[in-house]
Amino acid sequence: MTDVVVVGGGPTGLMLACELRLAAVGVVVLERLTEPADQSRGRGLHTRSVELLDQRGLLGRFLAVSEKFRVGGLFGGVHKPWPDGLDTAHPYGLATSQTDTVRLLTGRALELGADIRRGCEVTGLTQHEGGSDPAPGVTVELADGTHLRSRYVVGCDGGRSTVRTLAGVGFPGEPATVETLLGDMEATEDRETIAAVVAEVRKTQLRFGAIPDVDGKAGVYRVVVPAEGVAEDRTTPPTLDEFKRRLRATAGTDFGVHTPRWLSRFGDATRQAERYRVGRVLLAGDAAHIHPPTGGQGLNLGLQDAFNLGWKLAAEVNGWAPAGLLDSYHTERHPVGAAVLDNTRAQIALLGTDPGATALRELFARLMDFEEVNRYITGMITAVDVRYDVRHDIGDVGHIVHDIVHDIGHDRGQGHELLGRRLRDVSLRRTGRLYPLLHTARGLLLDRTGRLSPVGWTDRVDHVVDVSDELDELDIPAVLLRPDGHVAWVGDDQADLLDHLPRWFGTPTA
Repeated sequence: MTDVVVVGGGPTGLMLACELRLAAVGVVVLERLTEPADQSRGRGLHTRSVELLDQRGLLGRFLAVSEKFRVGGLFGGVHKPWPDGLDTAHPYGLATSQTDTVRLLTGRALELGADIRRGCEVTGLTQHEGGSDPAPGVTVELADGTHLRSRYVVGCDGGRSTVRTLAGVGFPGEPATVETLLGDMEATEDRETIAAVVAEVRKTQLRFGAIPDVDGKAGVYRVVVPAEGVAEDRTTPPTLDEFKRRLRATAGTDFGVHTPRWLSRFGDATRQAERYRVGRVLLAGDAAHIHPPTGGQGLNLGLQDAFNLGWKLAAEVNGWAPAGLLDSYHTERHPVGAAVLDNTRAQIALLGTDPGATALRELFARLMDFEEVNRYITGMITAVDVRYDVRHDIGDVGHIVHDIVHDIGHDRGQGHELLGRRLRDVSLRRTGRLYPLLHTARGLLLDRTGRLSPVGWTDRVDHVVDVSDELDELDIPAVLLRPDGHVAWVGDDQADLLDHLPRWFGTPTA
């Protein structure tokens, strides 16, 4: 019996596999497709995703195949310059093809010892609790009739998640009301004409575009155009003729598109799983939430789900998790997903073509000229403003709530302003930078006083004594970081530290 079966070999499942293997958890990744998809739907890695890649030593690999972008306040078609003073050492996003993201995360997962099996479709799921025969765990049935036992299963298998369905988790929300066609294809029209037509059409229709040389493929355009209606069966991709008809109806020309690489459709359906955990089955990424791609948040939300879940599930498997730690995955991440669903709903309203939507978009653009508003919107989209409530014992899961701070600059009663937030990559005088200290996915006590110690937890928490001008400015004598980089404690009192360590890192060793 393996420790964890991850169903789905996309970015979320692969990131989770990497996180689990850093803690020596046995992982089998089951992917239905026999080969990696050559379609690159998700292309943007926002700031928080850039940070988590840096926290695990992966950023260099991604920088080698990506382009940096600084599109601050990209919300509902409103573009504004990147705001000053965003709380990060990485004030940019990365334009990275999803094929590269999958390739790089696959490579890292294999380096760490994950077992990735392709051509494996899950068709059945049975949980076993109590007794020794069978031992507590989950039996996964595959399409070829074989079975696989594990202690836990995580569904990272997309919006039509088989794991979610088999686990009986509700997926409430709103069905699609509008639909958009998306695909990569070549065009015979010259580049200048295409650019001019796109610029003109986008004055009134923001769900339209033709991006040249997508993913470095010369002459290949990523075409986006509104569909005529909502298809009854969205699993059936559109045809090239359908693309041409919609291009002519929207732009007056089909640009001579031909030789499609891939074609797809997406709607504005917005749904979220009622629960992210049912016993020994958990959900992450699109299996837990779907929403329109406005703001480019979907892939990032999934990666960040995996980053939150990985160390908690590893702690459970390895036997040191305090009561409630694994449940805190739902109580922390479900509200994050709900907040993203809400902001995409708002963006869809802003993208409308009616006079009311146009007026609202113009008003919103004027509001975003205020620096504080622009910073707030950018922090929300890039996820650097995500904050968890770490004041209470995690066993009391009803109190663990997520808060994207709405009162800018206020701590909303949580004590030190950094509690619950992730700490940016600060410079350290002796050890250089903070984030390399998090590569092993362990807790970290960063101690400026030199008087503290995580005695009893040194198998789970590293202790670094160092000083930093940035920490001076942040008024941090010492800080306890969870493996995901979020601040669990700030202070300088050893007794207070020892009171907080069990809340996140379990019972001390003898």
